[in-house]
Amino acid sequence: MKLEHLPQHDVLHVISDIHMGGEDGFQILRETGRLEQYVRRLAVEQPQADVALVLNGDVFDSLAERHGDGYVAVASAQAVLARIMQDAAFAPVWDALAQFAQTARRTLVFVIGNHDIEIALPAVQWLVVQRLTGGDVASRARVVFSTTGAGYACRVGDARVYCIHGNEVDAWNFNRYEDLARLGRRLNAGKEFDGAQWAANAGTQLVRDVMNEVKSSYPWIDLLKPETSAAIGTLLAIEPKLARKIAGLGGVAGALAAGEAQKDERLSLESFAGMAPRNPIGRPDSWIGPHARASASSETLVRDMLLEAERSLSEGAPASPDATLGLGQLLVDRLTGWMRGIDKPEALRRALLDWLRGDRTFELDERDDTCRDVMDSVGFGVDIVVTGHTHLARALALDDGRLYLNSGTWIRLMQFTPAMLADEASFKSVYPLLLRRPMVDLDHATFDGSPLVLDRTTEVEILVDNGRTVARLNQIRGDGRKAPAEPLKQLSR
Repeated sequence: MKLEHLPQHDVLHVISDIHMGGEDGFQILRETGRLEQYVRRLAVEQPQADVALVLNGDVFDSLAERHGDGYVAVASAQAVLARIMQDAAFAPVWDALAQFAQTARRTLVFVIGNHDIEIALPAVQWLVVQRLTGGDVASRARVVFSTTGAGYACRVGDARVYCIHGNEVDAWNFNRYEDLARLGRRLNAGKEFDGAQWAANAGTQLVRDVMNEVKSSYPWIDLLKPETSAAIGTLLAIEPKLARKIAGLGGVAGALAAGEAQKDERLSLESFAGMAPRNPIGRPDSWIGPHARASASSETLVRDMLLEAERSLSEGAPASPDATLGLGQLLVDRLTGWMRGIDKPEALRRALLDWLRGDRTFELDERDDTCRDVMDSVGFGVDIVVTGHTHLARALALDDGRLYLNSGTWIRLMQFTPAMLADEASFKSVYPLLLRRPMVDLDHATFDGSPLVLDRTTEVEILVDNGRTVARLNQIRGDGRKAPAEPLKQLSR
C-alpha cells in the first residue's frame, strides 16, 4: 500500500536516549539545562513553520527506578513516571516540553524505546498529556504517541522520513508489542496483572537483575553500550560474586531466541506461531571474548564449554527457562576460571577489550549492525531513516540513495580509548578513576589531559534547503542559557 497522506513538516528535529530516571547521584543524563533550553528554542524559533520534535525512544528510564513491579512497572507505572517528572533534575525538561506542546504549529512525538516501555500503557499516555497540556484540547492534538513498534512516518519536503528507536532489530532488547497491547487492554478493563509475570527481554534482565546492583559501586557501567553477552565477562571482572546471580539468569538464552524470532517477523504477514527461532547470539564464544579466553586456566575446559553451549543453542531456544539453568552455571564456571590469578584491574581491562571490540563509537560513517538491520527492513520508498538506541551518532549516505542517521544520545558517554586499554600499566592509571562515585564525581576525571566522561549531545535535523531536503547531524552545545546547533555532518538527497 502506498501511503500518499502522511504528516507534513517544514522542519523535523529528532533526539533520543535521554534516559530521564534514577536517583540523584546515579542519573546518567547530565545536560538537563541544555536540554531544557534546546526544547524551548525549538518552541519559539520559526513561528511560521510547521516544526516537529520526535523523542525517538528511551525518553524516560523505568529500569533505573525503584519499584516492586518486576521487570515492567504495572501497578506503579503512573507513580514511577510522576516521580521522574517531579524530580528537580528533570522537571525543567518537562516544563520545556509543555511549552513546546502548547505552541501553535508544533508537533511533539513520543516513540517507544526499550527502557520506557510503559509509554505504551494508555494510563501513562494520559499522564504525559495532562503534564504537557493541562488538558487543553488544541495542545493535546499536538502530542503524538507511537508505541506499537511502527515508528513515526512523515514527510519533509518531498522526502519520506521514518523514525524508529532501533531496538526493533535487536534480539537482546526487542519489545513484545503485542503483549504490551494486551497489558494495556487488561489494565483499562480493571483487571489485575502481576508484574513479576512479565517475561522480560534479555537486555532488561541483564540491566535489572545484574547491572543495577553493579551501578551502586561502579556507576560508569551504565555509560557503556551495548547490553550484549560480552558484557557478562566485564560484569564478572568487576564483581566475581555476581557469578551465581548471572547463572540464575536462566531465561536469557530463551529470551534471546524469542527476541530474534519476533524481530525477524516484526513486519511479516505471517503469525509468529510456529516460527523456529535461530540462535540469536551467533557463535557462543561471544559469551567469552578472545582476551578473556586467552587467560583461561584451562583451554580444554573453555573449548568443551563452547561446544556444549553451541549444541544447546544451535536448535533454538530451550523449552523452558529452567532448561537453561545448567548451561548458565556452566558458562559462569568457565567465565570465572579465566580470572583466577589475575588482579581485578587486569581482568577488567581484558574484559573491556572484548566488550568494546570493534567499537567505533565516534565514527559517524560506520555502518553498524543497527544501520544494516534497520535499512534491510525498510522499503525503498523511504528516503531518510533515523534511529537511536545504540547511543552512537551516525550519518550515512547509502549507495541506494537513501540516508541513514542515528541521533545519538543526551546521556553521559564514556570512551575507553586504545591508549587506556593498551597494557596493564596504562589501565592501572585509569582504574582508580572508575572507583569514583557518585556519578557526578566521574565528570571531573581525566586521562592524559582528556575528560573520561564526554560531552556528545546530538540531534538530527531535517529541513528543506534551496529546494532540496537535507538531513543534518548536529552537536548541541550551550551552557544552559543557549543551545546552538553545530553541524557535524550534512547529507542531501
